[in-house]
Amino acid sequence: QVQLVESGGGLVQAGDSVRLSCAASGGFFSGYGMGWFRQAPGKEREFVAAISWHGRDTNYADSVKGRFTISRDNAKNTVYLQMNSLKSEDTGVYYCAASRLALGSEYQKMYDYWGQGTQVTVSS
Repeated sequence: QVQLVESGGGLVQAGDSVRLSCAASGGFFSGYGMGWFRQAPGKEREFVAAISWHGRDTNYADSVKGRFTISRDNAKNTVYLQMNSLKSEDTGVYYCAASRLALGSEYQKMYDYWGQGTQVTVSS
């Protein structure tokens, strides 16, 4: 059983940068593909970024390409999401997730464990 705890969210201005962290415990972190998803008010949860177990493969939603960077530190059991040039449409609850699919995935059904989420609010 893997527990995931996100942190780093908050209220920021458009154009600002924020780094989210997701700390994992209770499992073999370096064996899991990891992903970040978000849910805006009144909308379904959507894919943001994913990273493979070794960190060499990453995948991004078109809406965040060039602005967001996913990374991981297996020694610290932590995955990060660096978010730059934030826009109001980036507002939402951000969730990290762990997948036994070691390459990670953009599909929510491929993830086995989820965190509780952290709120990011971008004011324009």
